[in-house]
Amino acid sequence: MAKSVPRSFNEVGQNMYYVYLLKLNNGNYYTGYSANLEKRIVEHKRGKILTTKNALPLKLVYYSVFFTRKRALAFEKYLKSSSGFAFRNKRLI
Repeated sequence: MAKSVPRSFNEVGQNMYYVYLLKLNNGNYYTGYSANLEKRIVEHKRGKILTTKNALPLKLVYYSVFFTRKRALAFEKYLKSSSGFAFRNKRLI
């Protein structure tokens, strides 16, 4: 029997880590990391995150799921590098 697609992030599991891209209302993109993506997105939208407080996010445009924190943080760091920035613009948005 095939596995069903999770209906929410919580169904995926507790030991998951997320790297995500948000499109902000000023047209810029924000790259972030979280162990609880749903909670983090709500915090962004409520203006509780300092880096996006003045340009609240319009929408989540991409996210990746990782089994280890180390790999998630490495991918976030890559996306924030110059080559990761080019990859993001060409492949993810």
